[in-house]
Amino acid sequence: MPQLRLALNQIDSTVGDLTGNADAVVRWTRHSAEQGAHLVAFPEMMLTGYPVEDLALRPSFVQASRSALTALAARLADEGLGGLPVVVGYLDRAEEAQPRYGQPAGAPRNAAAVLHEGEVVLTYAKHHLPNYGVFDEFRYFVPGETLPVIRVHGIDVALAICEDLWQDGGRVPAARAAGAGLLLSVNASPYERDKDDTRLDLVRRRAREAGCTTAYLAMVGAQDDLVFDGDSIVVSADGEVVARAPQFEEGCVVLDLDLPAAAPEPPSGNVSDGLRIDHRTLSA
Repeated sequence: MPQLRLALNQIDSTVGDLTGNADAVVRWTRHSAEQGAHLVAFPEMMLTGYPVEDLALRPSFVQASRSALTALAARLADEGLGGLPVVVGYLDRAEEAQPRYGQPAGAPRNAAAVLHEGEVVLTYAKHHLPNYGVFDEFRYFVPGETLPVIRVHGIDVALAICEDLWQDGGRVPAARAAGAGLLLSVNASPYERDKDDTRLDLVRRRAREAGCTTAYLAMVGAQDDLVFDGDSIVVSADGEVVARAPQFEEGCVVLDLDLPAAAPEPPSGNVSDGLRIDHRTLSA
């Protein structure tokens, strides 16, 4: 059974500070590389900060986010870190019109990307958009309609963003249908009283539903009236806690995961909720 060394960077970001946030990604990626990581992850909308709110409606800021992402991929390669796949959240836009949601081409998306060898090799957008409590993402964003899967160190890793785990359906059962060995979700989940217990129950349930080890990476810090407590969690397919980061502390959790080898043929086609598998092989 192959082994994947995963680095989960539970760190803070600042809304609008594209340069400072990119610097943090480089700094923590270097730290992860020094720990021998095979795959590195950062929280939801790490590059722009979260929540961006009405900044999402400024085309100039969306373009600045996209440009910063491309520059970050090149910078990682220039600094000798290009061989290490990096998952990072950012603000993107839909290239085509989204008539189902009444949105033209260019509508903003809460997205994440995989950076590798100086390139943006895969992008995907949040599938489930929260529209309750402190969230009004359906006002700003259009959802993604793919199941992103990357093959790293001989393991297929399905990717998700925050609410994709909190809501039923979508990328969780899709990960099972695709035969993923790991489901990795990047998050910006605000603190609430007793949410640590709720979060653990959720990740355990979703790991069983996905049929694979599930990693839930959360942000720390604060923005306006929201506080983010971290509490990143990794749970095995049977619900056993493999690792858990402290609350309210920045840090990098590095762990070795023994995971099922990917099938010889990469998964393809449509899976649960009509999601189309978007697969990239980064290292066999």
